[in-house]
Amino acid sequence: MRLVIARCSVDYAGRLTAHLPSAPRLILVKADGSVSIHADDRAYKPLNWMSPPCTLKEGTGAEEGVWTVVNKAGEKLIITMEEVLHDSSHELGVDPGLIKDGVEAHLQELLADRIDTLGDGYTLIRREYMTAIGPVDILCRDASGATVAVEIKRRGEIDGVEQLTRYLELLNRDPHLAPVRGVFAAQEIKPQARVLATDRGMDCVVLDYNAMRGIEDDKLRLF
Repeated sequence: MRLVIARCSVDYAGRLTAHLPSAPRLILVKADGSVSIHADDRAYKPLNWMSPPCTLKEGTGAEEGVWTVVNKAGEKLIITMEEVLHDSSHELGVDPGLIKDGVEAHLQELLADRIDTLGDGYTLIRREYMTAIGPVDILCRDASGATVAVEIKRRGEIDGVEQLTRYLELLNRDPHLAPVRGVFAAQEIKPQARVLATDRGMDCVVLDYNAMRGIEDDKLRLF
């Protein structure tokens, strides 16, 4: 990753035009080819960016200090450097990805071991089934032999439904798996997440962590 802090102006030319006047900014050039321009007054969202695949050309001679970033659609991001305050490159290596917290990881392990929690006749294909955008928690088959993708959360919210939606879009492109339906499983599912999941044809399953671990609750019983 290359980090450049510079006083610069930025012009975008593509489906529309946009201009950022001169100001100090952070420019990130990532190994995947993406380029993004950041200000200091917001959290993570860039002011402007160019997603990969794209090419970066640094001007020379009369064009020195002018960066031109072009994507496959021919759109251009032109960064005009006035003063470079910092320029460094760092090798970050392969990122291990997001590691689930202990409860989510254990829920995944327990559900894979007790896949019939989802229903009679379910069989496990594998845990952490890899896709181009990350691993699906559990891939399995239901009693009819249809493929099912399961996303597991400790607390089920809308973000989790969106994540499962993206996985399903990719999995359903694979003729060996399609059609693939989704199951959104969590210890607690927020009402808004349940409505969205149901609207998208997903099943919602509330997981009882203690019951899956074989621990009975401590409520008094008559028998």
